[in-house]
Amino acid sequence: MGSCIFCDILAGKSPASMVYEDDLCAAFMDIHPITPGHVLVVPRQHCEGLADLPPELGAHLFQTAQKIGLAIARSGLRCQGLNLFLADGKAAGQQVAHVHLHVIPRFERDGFGLKFPPGYDNLPERAELDIISQKIRRRL
Repeated sequence: MGSCIFCDILAGKSPASMVYEDDLCAAFMDIHPITPGHVLVVPRQHCEGLADLPPELGAHLFQTAQKIGLAIARSGLRCQGLNLFLADGKAAGQQVAHVHLHVIPRFERDGFGLKFPPGYDNLPERAELDIISQKIRRRL
């Protein structure tokens, strides 16, 4: 494994504005926040993607994100809602090869959003959805 900025932060070798720490994960401020209060929740165990993340640890990340989200909402920061976002893989927008869950405070006209592809409004036929669901179900 090469150098990982999140591993360096967790080891105290790189600075971070910590929000929360426990034996399994840590939460710190994103240095490129989408909105004020944008926090990253990161497992202490280096896992590059979801395939490497033990399910129990993934559950703990989401529990921690929920705690952080509630704290953001109560903090006085502008927060009318929250997004939890996890990018898995380069094609999904993952920029650091260490699993991390974004907790992003949202408010009207904050400038952030998901861009839907052309044709998004064209609903697929049920038969197509059934075929796709079968492919996925077979691999569970």
